[in-house]
Amino acid sequence: MAGRIVRWGAALGFGALWWWSVLRLALVPDAGVLEGAVAAGGWGLSLLPVHCMPKARAVGSTGSGRWRLAWQESRRRRAERGGRARPAE
Repeated sequence: MAGRIVRWGAALGFGALWWWSVLRLALVPDAGVLEGAVAAGGWGLSLLPVHCMPKARAVGSTGSGRWRLAWQESRRRRAERGGRARPAE
């Protein structure tokens, strides 16, 4: 229970810090590098995937070997045609 409270407190605290920096950048003419760094860092963290799992457990994922085989097959076919890929028609 205490861990859950700490996580929520940290999330709310960092969220408030991020909003403070964004609003300060938008409203205060003398906002500085600190506010910009906090705002950009928070935005960058929002781009991280939240729901990650190993590829072996992911439903519908393609194995690494399949892509390697497809690449080798395309290189083999290109070599059979004379080393150059045909232009798209």
